[in-house]
Amino acid sequence: MQATAYTYDPESRSGQVLLDDGTPVPFDAAAFDAGGLRLLRPGQRVRIETEDTGTDAGPESGSDPEAGSGRRITLVTLQTF
Repeated sequence: MQATAYTYDPESRSGQVLLDDGTPVPFDAAAFDAGGLRLLRPGQRVRIETEDTGTDAGPESGSDPEAGSGRRITLVTLQTF
């Protein structure tokens, strides 16, 4: 899935990405480290991978099943074409 870097804190190595529908989704240091990046700037296009947390996202999560609160980001890396 693709997203855009929204915020990034280099001290904690965590931040948020914006999905293409504008939904902000947080990521932790483990997801950042899994991508092998050293730095992330707001506005960069990234590729993310997610996994199901077992929490039902509910109907308010919209049409994108990966955008719900029942998923967490496991990898953030640069988008390559």
